[in-house]
Amino acid sequence: MFQFFKGSLVFTVICVALGAWLGWSMTGSVAGTLGVLWIVLVLGVLEISLSFDNAVVNASVLKDMDEIWRRRFLTWGILIAVFGMRIIFPVVIVAIAASLGPIEAVRLAASDPEQYQRIITGAHIGIAGFGGAFLGMVGLNFFFDSDKDVHWIGVVERQLTKLSSVDAIAIAILLSALYGISTMLDPADAFTFVIAGIFGLLAYIAVQAVNSLLEAPEQVDSAGNVTGIVVRSGFASFLYLELLDSSFSFDGVIGAFALTNNIFIIALGLGIGAMFVRSMTIMLVEKGTLAQYRFLEHGAFWAILALSAIMLLSARFHIPETITGLIGAAFIVTALWRSVRWNRANPSLDVHAVDVKP
Repeated sequence: MFQFFKGSLVFTVICVALGAWLGWSMTGSVAGTLGVLWIVLVLGVLEISLSFDNAVVNASVLKDMDEIWRRRFLTWGILIAVFGMRIIFPVVIVAIAASLGPIEAVRLAASDPEQYQRIITGAHIGIAGFGGAFLGMVGLNFFFDSDKDVHWIGVVERQLTKLSSVDAIAIAILLSALYGISTMLDPADAFTFVIAGIFGLLAYIAVQAVNSLLEAPEQVDSAGNVTGIVVRSGFASFLYLELLDSSFSFDGVIGAFALTNNIFIIALGLGIGAMFVRSMTIMLVEKGTLAQYRFLEHGAFWAILALSAIMLLSARFHIPETITGLIGAAFIVTALWRSVRWNRANPSLDVHAVDVKP
């Protein structure tokens, strides 16, 4: 177990050291420095609690990726996740919203963190629309799958599988949700919300289109191994995972401002969480955990649907990040518990065998 989290622990030590230096530079006192370190650690725990379902979904995609692209996601991807989404993304949002250059946006974050926080918070409606729509499509298309024969919440999932024969059913549901929530917003906010949601939908479709364009027909080599699709579609899977990571991180970045408006403290805390999520992803892939626990992937996708709904509704209602994390954790833990029970009740059956009614 330690081997999977060794890198994350080293990264945590580095971030804590940087946090101590930052805290002392800002406050010049032991109490102030300890306060900064406490926020860094709390943000790390917050990010892990909000993103455990992300680790499970990442693992479900990575297990079918070519080894080269899997390695690229676990190296390049962590740079994008830690530095791109936790540092560059908030700066870009502020730069666009305040019509500033990137250098000016960084200066604003350092010199006037309260104004920086107001700008970030003001962009929440657009972020909620984009992230909620993208995650909604990810979750819906997992369940609207005619080839899906393993069901966890059978009474619901079997009906969703039947509805998969209806063309674009997931898009119709998502657009209906966007319209319904937009009617509860002011006209200007409603426009921003719907446009952002449409771009989230288009981003999902674009990734699927890239995947289809790069797919090569299956070929069988001299050893009898099937080649082609996984290798050629590795780039599309990489894009998909990065967008997925970005959508998951939106609520963590926004929620972090409830604890501090210092972008550097936020980056350290959320960066720790992002590293541990990557470590969990590697562990799930290499230990074959998804194959061992029949319903774990289902729980993760139910958690994604819940997070999507929460993000969309957050355009109108304030929903504490604690509730978001608890709902996701509840789905994951319950699915894991049901998987263990199923394994004990069916010790001689393959966990991927045809569905048995729970």
